[in-house]
Amino acid sequence: MEQKETLKDIRDVKIREDVDLEERKKEYLRQIGNPYLFRCGDMTVHVSYAKEGPSLEECIEEYLKIGQ
Repeated sequence: MEQKETLKDIRDVKIREDVDLEERKKEYLRQIGNPYLFRCGDMTVHVSYAKEGPSLEECIEEYLKIGQ
């Protein structure tokens, strides 16, 4: 597992709202690096999903739709 200090902080991710959803997804992934492992301040966030739950892409889409 990566050192906490090397992980991207999700609070630093800035996504433009004037571009389409596909472009927002690309920008989010470019900025966050590993969408399964990142920081929020001093807290390490390790994302996992239930087998029958929504996919990572569906979750990211919902996150990026906020503000539309």
